[in-house]
Amino acid sequence: MLSIVVPVFNEQLNIEKFYEETTKAVQSLDMDYEIIFVDDGSKDTTPLLLSRLTQQDEHVRAVILARNFGHQLAITCGMDHARGDVVITMDGDLQHPPAMIPEMVQKWREGYDVVQTIRKATDDAGFLKRVTSKWYYIILNAVSPVHITPGGSDFRLIDKRVLETFKLFREHDRFIRGMIGDIGYKQTSIDFVAPKRFAGKSKFSVHKMLHFALDGITAYSKIPLRISFYAGMISGLLSILMIAHVLYCNLAGEAVPGWTTTMFVVCLLGGLQLIFMGIIGEYIGRIFEEVKRRPLYWVRAELGRDTKKKE
Repeated sequence: MLSIVVPVFNEQLNIEKFYEETTKAVQSLDMDYEIIFVDDGSKDTTPLLLSRLTQQDEHVRAVILARNFGHQLAITCGMDHARGDVVITMDGDLQHPPAMIPEMVQKWREGYDVVQTIRKATDDAGFLKRVTSKWYYIILNAVSPVHITPGGSDFRLIDKRVLETFKLFREHDRFIRGMIGDIGYKQTSIDFVAPKRFAGKSKFSVHKMLHFALDGITAYSKIPLRISFYAGMISGLLSILMIAHVLYCNLAGEAVPGWTTTMFVVCLLGGLQLIFMGIIGEYIGRIFEEVKRRPLYWVRAELGRDTKKKE
């Protein structure tokens, strides 16, 4: 049985087209299937459309979250509810082509536990997005012990064994690409070019992209903390040298009003302190979220009839 997990947020213009294309793709496979839509607190008619689809097709299920929890937790919710022997996660805006599903399943049948898709390009991506994406992966791989393939997306296939292992990871601020990459098992990849969105606009604002980038770095690396420590030591040594220089000038009678030097030192040290306090704050914030031990998400409603597993 194949489970397809689809997180959606205000995708009323894409739901029906995505359902049609995905159903067409999976019907060519010799296996039962379920499509699990996870509504991440949509404010449009997305929940109503999902309710109608679950009534029309017994292969469709929908999980309606109580509020917006974010893309990564919506994916996690769908994976927690998946019943299949193999699970595919993908976005519902058709930038993850449903036509690739048979190829991914074939790789699984060849013995691979994880089939990761690699986005080589996006038809509607601007210059700034391409450049920032490139440098994000360069920086992430430079500071993280877990290698993240540039262009990796949340469009992937995982075997049920991988899913059961993934469910053991319950941190709140999650970076699923890194988690799956670090989880092991036999993995392979497939390249693709992401088409334009069928309709609507991307829900990933600059703020969300920055937050996602920080999650990716802080989830798998303590190097920023070490950089803070080493930079603090260097700046401390420079301060000692500056103090020694000031004392020498004072004893030699060469002291003059050093406004420029003072401002330089104050700004340098003050800026470094604020930057590194922010880095430390990011890690403390993650600790704060985890020690509360709250659930990752909570569900308002589940729609759709039960789908029987193949024996």
